[in-house]
Amino acid sequence: MVGIFNKRKTIFLVSALLLLVISLSAFSLLILYWPQNNPHSIVKVTIATGSSLNNIAEKLFNKQVISNKGMFTLAVKLLGKEKKIPIGKYNLINAYSNYDIINQLVYGEPEVIKVRILEGWSVKQIAKYLNQKMDFDSTEIVNLTYNKSILKYNQINGKSAEGYLYPDTYFFFPGSKPKYVLNHLISMHQSLWTETLKKRAEFLNMSQHEVVTLASIIEGEAIYDSERAKISGVYHNRLKKGMKLQADPTIQYIIPDSPRRLLNRDLKIKSPYNTYLNHGLPPGPINSPGKNSILAALYPEKNDFLFFVATGDGYHTFTTNERDHNQAKKKLQKLRRELKKKKRKS
Repeated sequence: MVGIFNKRKTIFLVSALLLLVISLSAFSLLILYWPQNNPHSIVKVTIATGSSLNNIAEKLFNKQVISNKGMFTLAVKLLGKEKKIPIGKYNLINAYSNYDIINQLVYGEPEVIKVRILEGWSVKQIAKYLNQKMDFDSTEIVNLTYNKSILKYNQINGKSAEGYLYPDTYFFFPGSKPKYVLNHLISMHQSLWTETLKKRAEFLNMSQHEVVTLASIIEGEAIYDSERAKISGVYHNRLKKGMKLQADPTIQYIIPDSPRRLLNRDLKIKSPYNTYLNHGLPPGPINSPGKNSILAALYPEKNDFLFFVATGDGYHTFTTNERDHNQAKKKLQKLRRELKKKKRKS
């Protein structure tokens, strides 16, 4: 009798446990496939940086993607995905149950914004571009480049991040914060600085900040890569001789209506960036130089040139003395007059 009783007890316990498992499974399935009455066949949803599960549920509720926030959050927790919903912009397609919605948010391909920062852009130009591409406040971007915590975090010794927003093509999720984007651009610049390049700067008796500053001037002058090292050689020669750099890009940086043809009065503007008035390098970079300009600043061509002037086709005439330089300038002025006449006739 005792054996029969124990056997019945075991069968009862196993049956009860099995019933409990089935009930829990059924309950879980009910929650996962709970219909959310989503009226949209396609709906766009943006998950911003720092969004909590409750924030996401609230956003989906406001978009009418879900009708029951409690059921949605419970379903997310059942799947263990409460911290696995990435930021980004998603197109939810035929997402009518909790499972459909969660699956598309966690494993779907979010939209990204392609951002292309060009060589030679200043902070103001980058801020304007990011305003257009990512709807950032351009004033906030400019102000962030002066943020002391950002400068300290990225080990920038200058007063701003001008020159350190590395020109390249990037992909960002919608909802990315301005501070994150700026830190990423700066980190890409800093990753360029290998131990070899740092030692090269030391060999030239230049700080990283000075190298980037010179590189930004080279970036402002050179159109073709074949001339970058030669232009760098000219500036290194002038620095060694204690000559003023007289670099036009530094004037373009301080005039409010740049870029335009420079006038004699522009060369007299009182500014620490005016290399026609001040000796040595300006206080900091004037734009974001690319890798080739940074390498040119570090590895200048060995030459005796002290001057160069544009030839009108993107290239320059390089000279060792002021007399030849003035002759080259006259050729450029003559070319400009001829082009002006042709333009008037047409």
